[in-house]
Amino acid sequence: MGNRLFQEARKAVAQAKQAKSGEIDMSVERAVAIAKNALSSAYAHSNTAEKAQLRQFQAELDQITQ
Repeated sequence: MGNRLFQEARKAVAQAKQAKSGEIDMSVERAVAIAKNALSSAYAHSNTAEKAQLRQFQAELDQITQ
């Protein structure tokens, strides 16, 4: 099945990217806040490989907010 929190974090970061590009009707600020929360939750419950991927997601999120 996989780590549900990890999957939610990946989805939230994708959603933030979509908000930034205007593909979905959500403010970028709200999408980023949701993604940050999801990343935080997932990081606390992830293995080493997942944590490395979550750090990449965080870097992508950081680029959205720049």
